[in-house]
Amino acid sequence: MTNRKHKRVAIVAGVGPGLGAALVRKLVQEGCRVGMFARSPEFVGKLAAELGADALTVPTDISDARQVAAGFRNVRQQLGAVEILIAHASGSVGEGLMKTTPDQFERSWRVAVFGAFLCAREAVPGMLEGGAGAIIFTGATSSVRGRGGAVAFSSAKFAVRGLAQSLAVELWPRGIHVAHIIIDGIIDTPKVRRTYKPSANEPLLKPEAIADSYWNLIQQDRSAWSLEVDLRPYNEAFFE
Repeated sequence: MTNRKHKRVAIVAGVGPGLGAALVRKLVQEGCRVGMFARSPEFVGKLAAELGADALTVPTDISDARQVAAGFRNVRQQLGAVEILIAHASGSVGEGLMKTTPDQFERSWRVAVFGAFLCAREAVPGMLEGGAGAIIFTGATSSVRGRGGAVAFSSAKFAVRGLAQSLAVELWPRGIHVAHIIIDGIIDTPKVRRTYKPSANEPLLKPEAIADSYWNLIQQDRSAWSLEVDLRPYNEAFFE
């Protein structure tokens, strides 16, 4: 096991019981200490109890600049300098143009885009000081083509992709690997199985396998960095 004082420190912004939890488990498994940002401490508290001292619960609304700054201070004080940031939070609210309220639209943007921006601003100075770092943004099919009815979610995901690309141009030459992952399909979670009751042949992405891909990006040699990765199950139809 890696000596504790040499473990890399990561923040996962937006931890829930699906992919967020799988990302935290993968990072801890690979010897990282992880700050878990979530608005509700209930689930992440249980996850921290499962994973032990290497997982820190940090109740944070990432759309609030003061809470994000406080969350990063907490992680730095308790775990150390942040070397890895996964901007994973998003919100799918509203239904179509006329049934999506202005508040719902703004909330989607504040969580997915503004929150990712705030987290990156807090993470980057320390990464620059250390001469290395990795920032990964979680995208979706909606990052590259709009989904009917999901005007708030789709437009916010388009913006997250633009943020990732802009930061890559700015930060790659300074040793920080910025990447965007498109999750093109439905993630297999207990909630999905309870709600939708998918058939045995339904194309589903395993959260643990997705988390492996994130870790592979974090580990990439800087001579061959990936900017964008599109993940989909083998039996998912293309462009439908």
